[in-house]
Amino acid sequence: MSYDLITYETRDDVGWITLNRPDKLNAWTPAMSVEMADALERANADRSVGAVVLTGAGRGFCAGADMEQTFAKRISGEDPGEGTDRGSGGLPDGLDWVKLVRESKPMIAAVNGACVGIGLTQILPFDVILASEKAKFGMLFIKVGLVPELASTHFLSQRIGFGKASELSLSGRIMGAVEAERVGLADRLVAPEALIETAAEIARSFAANPDPQLRMTKRLLTENATATDLTAIQERESALLRECWKTPEHAEAVDAFIEKRDPVFR
Repeated sequence: MSYDLITYETRDDVGWITLNRPDKLNAWTPAMSVEMADALERANADRSVGAVVLTGAGRGFCAGADMEQTFAKRISGEDPGEGTDRGSGGLPDGLDWVKLVRESKPMIAAVNGACVGIGLTQILPFDVILASEKAKFGMLFIKVGLVPELASTHFLSQRIGFGKASELSLSGRIMGAVEAERVGLADRLVAPEALIETAAEIARSFAANPDPQLRMTKRLLTENATATDLTAIQERESALLRECWKTPEHAEAVDAFIEKRDPVFR
């Protein structure tokens, strides 16, 4: 697939997806989601890629859905495209973004500016949210007569707690980067000029580890984060641990330790 609304490239062992509508602050469209999903699947299929970074071109990360291309079209009776009337959360039909993210290689959001609406909800399931000091966050759905999507009412509550999630979602206010880090919405705050290199460092630290075990760990975090049955939690962990014992990655790590060298996983 060729891309019109994003760019995709690999640098060393990191895949980089960049939302590329800078004149619109990278406002989301259904076609953009299709391109993002395709790029992410490319990264997942590429053995040389160990982690993926998503960022935005220009001064914005993603200013939510493009009003004219999505909501205005739907209200006028036009199809915004890609079967969004049948899809989950207004996404293209057949695209489960949350499932794709949680089953993918480690993902880092490098938020360089405005990150609101679907711009925010699409990154809440990511493994790390890195924010520039210029970043701003908002759950603006209430302001346009909508409710949140993409399991964001779950992930937002997990990240910042029920009370803060309620306040942010019910007010529709904008939260600055400093507050976002303080309450846990952003995992780390950096100067604007350090954003991309810091994202690369985090991505490389993930990519240095074996891919199957990275995905298994993500799966356990997804399934167990809010689970309360400790026996079931341990059973899921034990089942995957037994799988790990049989993998070449585990054998390579043990050999490397004994031989006093760095392991090679990809």
